[in-house]
Amino acid sequence: MSTLTLLPAGLTVEVAAGASLLQAIITAGGKLAGKCGGDAQCGGCHVFVTEGRKGLTRLTPAENAKLDTLVGVSSKSRLACQVSFTGTEPVTVELLGALSG
Repeated sequence: MSTLTLLPAGLTVEVAAGASLLQAIITAGGKLAGKCGGDAQCGGCHVFVTEGRKGLTRLTPAENAKLDTLVGVSSKSRLACQVSFTGTEPVTVELLGALSG
C-alpha cells in the first residue's frame, strides 16, 4: 500500500500497488481534463509528482513522446493515465490548471 496526496487541495487516499495514478486521483476527489481514455494522446492528465517518484512506475516511450509536445513540462511531469503505483513510498501529486482544486 501507498498513500497519495493531492495538492493544492490536500486530499489523501490509500492506494494499492499496481493501481493507476489516474484512478487514484479520481478516487481521492481530484479532477482531470483527460479526454483520450488513457491512451497518452491528449495530455489532459498532466500532473507534477512533487514527492515519491520512486513509488511510481517508470516513464514509458508513449508517455515521454506526449510530454514532449506539451507546454509547461518539467522533470516532475507525468501523465496520470500512464502511471501505476509500486507501493514502495508515499506519493504527492500537484494537479495543474483550472481543475486542480
